[in-house]
Amino acid sequence: MLKTLNLERNVTAILENAYGIGYEKTNNEIWTASFSLPLDDPKVNKVQALKYVEITHDKDYIGLFRVIPKQTVKNENQKSVTFQLEHVLATLIGSTLFKYHQLTNKSTIEVIDYLLAQQKVKHWKRGKVEIVRYFHYSWENENVASGIFSVPKPFDEPYRWTFDTTSYPWTLNLIKPETEPACRIKEKHNLLGIEIEENPLSVFNRIYPLGYGEGVNQLGIESVNGGVPYIEDAESIAENGLFETVWVDRRFEDAASLMANGKALLKKWKEPVVTWKTSAADVSKITGAKLDELKEGKVVRVEVEGFPVTDLRIMKESRRDIKGDPGNVQLEIGNLVEDLSTTQADLERRQKVNETYAQGATNIDSHNYVDNCDQDHPAVIRFYLPADLVNVNTMTLSYETEPFRAYSQATQGGGSTVKSTSSGGGTTATSSSGGGVAKSTSSGGGTTQSSTSGGGTTVSSSAVSFNGVTLRSGVPIGGELAPYDQHEHLVLIDEGQLGHSHSVSIPAHNHSVTIPSHSHEFNVPNHSHNLTIPNHSHEITLPDHTHEIKHGIFELSSTPSKVTVKVDGTTVLGDSPSGNDIDLIPYLSKDDSGRVERGAWHEVTLTPNGLGRINANIISRLFISSQIGGTF
Repeated sequence: MLKTLNLERNVTAILENAYGIGYEKTNNEIWTASFSLPLDDPKVNKVQALKYVEITHDKDYIGLFRVIPKQTVKNENQKSVTFQLEHVLATLIGSTLFKYHQLTNKSTIEVIDYLLAQQKVKHWKRGKVEIVRYFHYSWENENVASGIFSVPKPFDEPYRWTFDTTSYPWTLNLIKPETEPACRIKEKHNLLGIEIEENPLSVFNRIYPLGYGEGVNQLGIESVNGGVPYIEDAESIAENGLFETVWVDRRFEDAASLMANGKALLKKWKEPVVTWKTSAADVSKITGAKLDELKEGKVVRVEVEGFPVTDLRIMKESRRDIKGDPGNVQLEIGNLVEDLSTTQADLERRQKVNETYAQGATNIDSHNYVDNCDQDHPAVIRFYLPADLVNVNTMTLSYETEPFRAYSQATQGGGSTVKSTSSGGGTTATSSSGGGVAKSTSSGGGTTQSSTSGGGTTVSSSAVSFNGVTLRSGVPIGGELAPYDQHEHLVLIDEGQLGHSHSVSIPAHNHSVTIPSHSHEFNVPNHSHNLTIPNHSHEITLPDHTHEIKHGIFELSSTPSKVTVKVDGTTVLGDSPSGNDIDLIPYLSKDDSGRVERGAWHEVTLTPNGLGRINANIISRLFISSQIGGTF
């Protein structure tokens, strides 16, 4: 039975006249279906593009589909209209993962929840999840359906998507598929025909996985595979020989996820692809046995004469007409071979994704430094590496040493009182050398004439008065008269007799003195001088004043002879005053994985052994992505 439903999932019609009802259920893909109506059926208009059609057969619920508008075909000759349908899982295609989305080390459940949350209309909810892994995922400008199907790609075990569209929101499940046979295809029972195709050219037992980026920046698996860029299967190589291939999927940005996906592919590719195409009769309605129900996803036991009993999974179930020929079912079991159209569609999808995917680019960055420095004030170059930096390709240092340079000789100042140090004074001795004999100059002597003025009369005193004078001499001894040779004289002069004056006349004259030529000799003995200066201090008062700056470039005549280079605290070998293209990567600080530390400052110091000027340049080649920020 077919029912049409509107977007609110209300039944609008029951298509009793539908015929040619068929479907294809492919493991882990979007199912398809089709049916036809008579051209004059009054319910043809009820089948509308992108509206829903529910298909059931007897008690079997086939699924809920929607009409694909471009696949409707009107046939005037047969007077019919054929409609193509796709499973409503395709509604996830209508929601876009716009721009860049990344999930790091999230569980499978968290990843599915995140993707389903991106639906513009919440048609789907998460149901049962039986496989839980932790991988890194990223999507850019993809649809939600593509993102959902990519979640289990890195798994190294079988998985199966199942759907429940009998209630709304519809439920999406990720389960572990059955591993035990649940049905059978047996010759002379339900087998109508079988075709086995083996393709040995499909064997690849060594894979080189490559992900995001390009050139030397393209992601590989070396960092998580012991430095080896490939994964391989030794048993397959021993049995079939070496067949290697390069597998590229630029959607992978994490090496561990890339490697896990490569291992899952290696499991499939290491053996020749064998496809079993069978045509069988669905006899379950006759036998009533569950073993005869041939359904997509089940493990079927194949019992055919000439072949060993083999258990394979039903990868594709096709029924062309469940109403007119309900027992005819075509199955593809084992490995599903993509036909040309499927392969081409996938290649186009991948090409479109890769074209819209931001791959990033290698950029050259330069950090320049020119300044004076000395042994106590080194040249310091600091730079920051952002956390989203993908790769550091190269980082080199070049530098040279120049003379110390100044641009002025004076600075402004002001007056004040400045006291000298108070220490001073004490006894200071001069040198002890000295003395000996020394001659004066030999010039000297001759006649020297005094002044010619002189002479005339000079009066010493014009009037001198005395009261009287008594002169006595030769007083006798003992007061007696002495003999004639022993007597005294007594002269008595009265006052009036002493008054007189003297006149002295000196004629005009001069004096000549003749000094013969001569020299003087004197002797100074060796000696020293002691000078005692008491402790004291001096105070100097400078008035407020300014100094004019004398502009100009002044350089020392010498340059440092050695320069010590350190990178993040690690000394770089050598102490040359210059260097070119010194590789800094071995000396930069690393994180726990051994990569150059991101989200951190790095520092290069250059310390000369004297006053100098450093001219340095750090050139970096960095691979960055364009997945963050805006367009400001």
